[in-house]
Formats: sequence, structure tokens, C-alpha cells
Amino acid sequence: MSLPLDPHAAIATEASGGRPTAPLTTADGRPLARALARSSRRARWRAFLLVLPLLMFILLTFVVPIFQMLSRSVHNNGFSANMPQVSAWFAENPGVAPDEAAYAALVADIVASAKAKTIGVVGTRINYDVAGTRSLFTSTGRKADELKPPFMQSLPEVNAKWADPKIWGAMRSASTPYTANFYLAALDRTHDDKGNIVQVAPQQRIYITLFMRTLFLSALITLMTFVLGFPVAYLLANLPLRYSNLLMILVLLPFWTSLLVRTTSWMVILQQQGVLNSLMVALGIIDDNGRIQMIYNQTGTIVAMTHVLLPFMILPLYSVMRTINPSYVRAARSLGATSWTAFRRIYFPQTLPGLGAGALLVFILAVGYYITPALVGGASGQLISNMIAMHMQETLNWSMAAALASLLLAGVLVLYWVYDRLVGIDNLKLG
Repeated sequence: MSLPLDPHAAIATEASGGRPTAPLTTADGRPLARALARSSRRARWRAFLLVLPLLMFILLTFVVPIFQMLSRSVHNNGFSANMPQVSAWFAENPGVAPDEAAYAALVADIVASAKAKTIGVVGTRINYDVAGTRSLFTSTGRKADELKPPFMQSLPEVNAKWADPKIWGAMRSASTPYTANFYLAALDRTHDDKGNIVQVAPQQRIYITLFMRTLFLSALITLMTFVLGFPVAYLLANLPLRYSNLLMILVLLPFWTSLLVRTTSWMVILQQQGVLNSLMVALGIIDDNGRIQMIYNQTGTIVAMTHVLLPFMILPLYSVMRTINPSYVRAARSLGATSWTAFRRIYFPQTLPGLGAGALLVFILAVGYYITPALVGGASGQLISNMIAMHMQETLNWSMAAALASLLLAGVLVLYWVYDRLVGIDNLKLG
């Protein structure tokens, strides 16, 4: 018995118990399978077009800026383009101390860059690594035409800094269009004049300290929001409706006021002549000369950020707690468990999805916070975000800011991966 060539006919034959039948068709005579495939394809395109605006928004506001940030973090800002001869010498002589040929190439590039009026760009790039070198390049550019060989002697006579190995090390590291030096600097590493990676002086190691402080304070703030927010979320989930609604309004009330207003309010409360110190003086807890410094330090940062981020811990916990059946705890109590045992072994494990979501949300927000540490943190309460803002607004070293932000992003992604491995993103509940 020969098999039908048309697969649709084969299906129809099998469905009819072996009797050949015509393929199923729609009302207008089209094959049913083909019509269903076309309808499914049309539905997929319709769904894609519906989400296309959101995809474009994410692409333009999230993916593209991140790509630009990563690109900027390895961009050398035009040194090699404006100083081609000395950059070529560095490429041909890796690890070699500068000789007369290197000085001659440098002078030729300075003369050409001064005529092209790009000497300031060159000096600004080297100034990122060695402070004060922008003025060194611009002042030398005005006198470079008068220099005579041997340049190893005449150039340091214009300014003795030209014999400094740090200057040559910075130029060597900037002599390629793309570099990882900004990441090295973000890890408190640099290159010497021979291109070797070395650690910076102890008094200049600031970035690793800021990263560690940021992670420590973010973890501490996350812990404090959990300690303060867990009882509030429990009350929200178990109080009668009229009381829980009132408490929910109090929890959401901070969202109705500006972050700047909330932060400045803590400045009024925590300063030495503020409300809290004056209250303790009035109660006799401290005397007027023993007022406590609670602002412009880490204490101010912790207190203000805990208050600001507390709702982000309460709401995920509440969303999970309200779904927990109270009969589980009553059953544990009826079987002889104490209140603490019933809470520890029955109730608390069921809140872990909300706790994980709240902790992840609070920690990530705390890592990137800027306004609150800037206003109440002082020198010891600044976070890495404040250093990123400084490079963006004051030093204009956008590549360094991008490298710091990229490392911060990498740390957050690692945290996200660890959370997924330990808890599972599928168990995360935000509401």
C-alpha cells in the first residue's frame, strides 16, 4: 500500500481509520494547517509590535548607554592621535628607557600639536595620571620651536619635569588608542616608566578603600532595613484591615516627599545643634558640651540611607507575609513547638523569597546612592558613586568614571549571579 505524498492527507487518512479523506480546510477552502500557521505567525508579529516601543526604550536608555560607558572606559582620549611619533617610539621600544630618539619624537609631536592647537587635549589626558602636566604641555608648546638638539638636555632645561619617569610612564600608557589603564587605576594600580604594573603609593590608594566602604555600608544598611522592616511588615500582614491600611500609609508616606527634602531633614535632626542632640541635652543624657557628631560621617550616611531605603525592604516582605497561611504556625504550636521554634522553622523560611527580594533591592540601590552620602556623609561617609560624580563633574576624567562605574556594574552582576545560585531568581517575589 503506497503512502500519500501530502502529509496533511496522511494525517487525515490516519484519523479516519485508514480510509483516504480530503485534507481539512477552512471555510474559504484553504488548508487548515497552513491557515493555523499563518494565524500563529500573525499573532507573534502583533505581540512583537506591541512590545516594540518598550524594547526600543530599553535599548536607547539602558543598552546603548552601558555600551558607551564600557567603550569610554578603555578609550585613551586622543593622545596617540595627536602624538604619533612618540607613540610609535613607545610601540617599537617596549620596556626601554627614553633615549635621544624618544625626546626628539616628543619635541616634534609637541611642536605639531601646538600648531594644531591640540596640545591642551594631550596635556589633559596625561594630567589624569600625573597632576599638573596639562600646564607642562601647554607651556612647553609655546617654547618648543626654540629647542635645539640634543633634546635630552634642552627639553629638561625648559622644565625639569620632562626628566621625571612618571611623566614618561604616563605617556607610554596613553600611547595606544585603547587601554586597560583606567581599570588598573580603579584598582589602585599603575604603570612605571618601563610599562610594568605596580601598586600606587599607600597614601594614593583611594579606590579600593571606597569600594570596600561602599560594600560594607550597603550590607550594613541592608541588615538594618531588615531588622527594622521585618516587624513592620509582619504587622501590616496580620493587623486588622483598618489598622494595616493606616500603617501602610505611614510606610508609603516617604515616597510622597522629595528625596532631597528627606535628606535635609536628617541634617536638621542629626547636627550638633539639631533636634536629637538638643533633646538628649534636655533629658540630661548628655551635657551641652558633649553634643555628639552624628552628621558628615558614616553615622549620618547609615541613618539617612536606612530611612530612605526602608520601604524597599518592607513592601517585598509584606507581599510574601500576607500569603502565608497562619494555620501553619498554629499547627506547629499544637504539636508542641514553642513560639520561637514555630517562627524559626515554620514562619521565617516562608518569608525568604520576600527577604531575598528586599535585600537584593536595598543593597543594589545603596551601592549606587549619591545624593544622601554627598549631603550627610562628609569625608568618611562618601561612597564610590560620589567619586564617579567627581570625575564626571570636576576632573572631567570620564574614562576613569566609566571604569569605576563598570566595576560597580560588574560587582552588582556578580551579586545577582550569587543570589541566583544560592536562592534562585525564580523564588524572588517583589509583590
